[in-house]
Amino acid sequence: MSRLSIPTLDDAPEASRTTLDAIQKQLGAVPNLFRLIAISPAALQGFTGFQGALSKTLDVKTRERIALAVAQVNGCQYCLSAHTYLALNLAKLSAEEIALNRQGASHDGKAHAAVNFAAKVARERGQVTDADVATVRGAGFSDAQIVEIVALVAENSFTNYLNEVAKTDIDFPVTSLAQAA
Repeated sequence: MSRLSIPTLDDAPEASRTTLDAIQKQLGAVPNLFRLIAISPAALQGFTGFQGALSKTLDVKTRERIALAVAQVNGCQYCLSAHTYLALNLAKLSAEEIALNRQGASHDGKAHAAVNFAAKVARERGQVTDADVATVRGAGFSDAQIVEIVALVAENSFTNYLNEVAKTDIDFPVTSLAQAA
């Protein structure tokens, strides 16, 4: 059971309902994460704005790979479950690729550089080396894209941390944190 009260759509603050209705329309459901964030209309507005802007960066496969790596680093089973589902069904990644992404790796060379860098940023709290930056740049990522990778780490860390604080009930097929070991 969640440690923070997750409102139903009807019980969500009035100021959050327009955003939740848009999520319902887009996804066909409103995952617990969004209803949890909706407790604070300001946090929901900030998060969905950030998420919307970042959805225009990189490509969906890279974004999901980063989300998987960050969820694994941060030990967030809710986000790992959600992004495994999205990686399989939206990004069309294979189960083998997902397992690699959780370890900060990929079969694809350019994707490997991005996901490995993202995992290091999360694990080292941004304290990466010059060589780490040179490696991701050498794989073909521009400085703007490096900023976007870091922004995706931050976006995913927020949801990881919030879900761990709340112990949000998982409303996706459950993925075990131990499976990537």
